[in-house]
This record gives sequence, structure tokens and C-alpha cells, in this order.
Amino acid sequence: MPTGNTRSRRSSNNAREIDLISRTRRQYVLLDFPRSYPNCPVADSTIPSPVSLHDLRLGDALALLKHGGTVDSLVPPQESSIEYLQGVIDGLCELSLKDPLTGLANRRQFHTVLERGIEVVARSGESALLLMLDIDHFKKVNDTHGHQAGDQVLQAIAKCLEGCVRPMDTVARYGGEEFAVVLPNCQVSFGAAVAERIRRAVEALSISISPLVTLHVTVSMGGAYAPEWVRSTTTLWTERADLQLYRAKSEGRNRVCLDHQQVISVSAEEKNMLFGHLALGDPAWIEAVNGDSTHSAAQKVNP
Repeated sequence: MPTGNTRSRRSSNNAREIDLISRTRRQYVLLDFPRSYPNCPVADSTIPSPVSLHDLRLGDALALLKHGGTVDSLVPPQESSIEYLQGVIDGLCELSLKDPLTGLANRRQFHTVLERGIEVVARSGESALLLMLDIDHFKKVNDTHGHQAGDQVLQAIAKCLEGCVRPMDTVARYGGEEFAVVLPNCQVSFGAAVAERIRRAVEALSISISPLVTLHVTVSMGGAYAPEWVRSTTTLWTERADLQLYRAKSEGRNRVCLDHQQVISVSAEEKNMLFGHLALGDPAWIEAVNGDSTHSAAQKVNP
């Protein structure tokens, strides 16, 4: 335990360091590498290293933020160097998760959301639906009206999709003219209605690409539910939805095909054994096992 003299010396050293930094003409950021990166070796693990903003090559980063329209939200560096640098980092992180054309989540973010959804389904057993959408005959739009018109179609459909789902849902541009929608806590009885509502909204969309030209497009859609109480993988879940998308395409396009939810038969006792240690209290799906399991089963059959 540090003594009073030790604390006094540390306070004096800290005061001298702060005074030294404040008297410099340049803005400094204190990066505490030992605390932030414990596995990163440094020369002296007790003293933070002062790094000047003028020594950091931030030109490319600021150019990206300017292109993304977020550079104006940064705290001026003369007010707070730390907040300024943190704003640059946060802005770059946000850009790395967005599709630059549509503003939707990109494929990287899509996989992150999908993995999180799998964890929730495995632990709670709630239903989650993945929809994969593909614009019908999109190549014809590019060939006939040009790639700029194709970009306008992608942006219009992206905006339409966002308007069809809940704030808790995730809409992503999967690649090219393909989109994905992740709908957590989506009951099986509602999944087909939600997918059909999205299909009809896109079908009714009028996309003006010039004063004299308006386009109408349709989408084919495939969907799959994550298996309940099972920790699946993003690859398997996506493949199942993709298979239904291929089916919708082969059956004539502009339609919805959903995979039936895979029913996993798990008794209350098995759920308790698998997930009881993760629960706080007694969740609704846990039934207390008292006495002989055979006697308990007989009571359920013959109440």
C-alpha cells in the first residue's frame, strides 16, 4: 500500500508532466498504450507517451470524413486534442460499416449483425428471419440507361427498404444489386407478410432517373429462419436464404420464397440442462424438475 510520501511524489510528478505539456505551443494527445493495449510492448510502461497531432498523418482520414459528410462534426483540435482524435477514429469506424452508395450497412456490418442474431436465437429461442433480395433484370437497367441510372435505382430501393422495416431491423447492401434484411424477434406467422409487404413496396416504386424517364423494377426474395436453440453459423443461414432466393428467381421472379423454420424438439428439462446456468431467476421456459422424471412426464400426459 503506497505511503503518504509515495503519493506526494506521484502527485508532484504528475503536476510537473501536466505543466510541461500545457506550456508547449503544440497540441498533444496522451495515448496510454499500456492501459489500452496491454499486450503491446513499450519502452516505459509507467509514463504515457505524448504524441503531437502535427506528427500524425491525418490527411487521408480527414478526406474520407469530408467525403462522408462528417468532418464538420469534429471538435476543433484547439479546443480538445483528445476529443478531436477520438472523433476522427469514431468517424472512420462508422464509415467502415456503411455502404458508400446507399448508406446502408455494408457486408462487414451485415455479418456482425448476423452473428449477434445467432447468439440471441441460441440463448433465448426467439425467432429471427433473414431475407435476401435481388433486383430483377438489373443488368438491363445498366445496359439501357447507364450505370448512373443504376445507382439511382439502388439508392431508391435502399430508401424504400429502410421505410419498410422496424428501427431494430438491419438493412444491408450485400453486393451489387443484392440486399439483405435481418429481422430479429420476427414470429413465423408474420415473416411472410413482412416479406410480401417489402416486395409490393418495391413493385409500386416510381424511380425518376431523368425528367422524361421513370423506371419501375421488381425484386425476388428468399428468406430463412435461424434454427431455434441451436448455435448455427452465418454461412449456413445465408446459404439457406440464398437457396430460397434462387428458387424465387427460377419460378418467375417478383415473388417471395421462404424456408420453413427448422423445428428443434427440446424438452423443458433439456433446456434447463443446456441454458439453466445462463439464466437469472426462473425464465418462463424452465420447468422445475422435482422427483422422478418419469413420474413428472406421466403427470404432464395425465394431468
